[in-house]
Amino acid sequence: MAVALNLPEHLATGASRRRHGEFFRQLSPKAKAGGVILLLFVIVAVVGPYVAPYNPSAQNVVAAAAAPSGAHLLGTTTFGQDVLSQLLVGIRATLVLSLLVGLIATALSVVVGISAGFLGGWWDEVLSLLSNVFLVLPALPLLVVLLGYIPSRGDTATILVLGLLGWPWGARVIRAQTLSIRNRDFVASARETGDSAFRLIFFEILPNEVSLIAASFVSTVIYAVGTSVALAFLGLADENSWTLGTMLYWAEAQSALQVNAWWWFVPPGVCVALLASGLVLLNFGIDELGNPRLRDAAGGSRIEGRRWRPADPTPVLRAGAPAHGRLAGFLSSFSRRSLTEQSQGASAPRSGR
Repeated sequence: MAVALNLPEHLATGASRRRHGEFFRQLSPKAKAGGVILLLFVIVAVVGPYVAPYNPSAQNVVAAAAAPSGAHLLGTTTFGQDVLSQLLVGIRATLVLSLLVGLIATALSVVVGISAGFLGGWWDEVLSLLSNVFLVLPALPLLVVLLGYIPSRGDTATILVLGLLGWPWGARVIRAQTLSIRNRDFVASARETGDSAFRLIFFEILPNEVSLIAASFVSTVIYAVGTSVALAFLGLADENSWTLGTMLYWAEAQSALQVNAWWWFVPPGVCVALLASGLVLLNFGIDELGNPRLRDAAGGSRIEGRRWRPADPTPVLRAGAPAHGRLAGFLSSFSRRSLTEQSQGASAPRSGR
């Protein structure tokens, strides 16, 4: 006889908090570090344009090419424009562009990958052929050609071109995972009960690919950050809109390196590197969270104060090592004498009882 238990509200809330706490404890240090870096950039993107001290396009001939000072914390350009204001506005533009590209490319990769893996047959052949064709195309040269022939060089054209060319790799990975899931027992039992293809995809297959889709989204955002900055640096973006790429473009066009105006190109370059590093760390953490083998390898076990992973050599520890000499005992355990003693001890005949 089943008995329904109604937990008090404070107990239910405590259980929910424990589940959330357990989830965050499972995150690797890489994912936490990447999430913190990305959160900082999101905060700057939200509040940056409102706290910018100057109009990023305003020119001041008196303060042209000025080094960092109290009036201009990151100095000015050769046109007298405030670098800090350009940076705060450019972070938002770059991040929004990259996230939109990630959403478009991830949506296309999910649709194509799940359709090819679930439907199979000629659908799989056609969609796989389409993915392979886009994969072999040289991305950056093709982007240069397409954006060079598009009359408008605004962010909309860049987002659409990057999104339409950034989906094939994620589609192939999702297709492979879908082929593995569609033959499992829980999908077969749901199919036998008469569930429609729509319900099988959205309630059986898609929930089991959330971590894979999230990792594909983060990878696409990384690709969008690097590619959009490269295209803007080459002059294929709107030079009148401030992004991290256009800041580097104007710094190169105005010979900032030659005049030793390091404050002009170093801040946007550092921001690009930090943003990409945070996304890479977050992507590694998502992979470890969704893959039990990577999670176990990242965890390892702690022996003599050091964390050992499955790929590390097996330590040979000497019994009775003093507490104050753990490091010395640990290092001596790998010496030839210690290994010989261990080998002799293991090969010595045991006396009968």
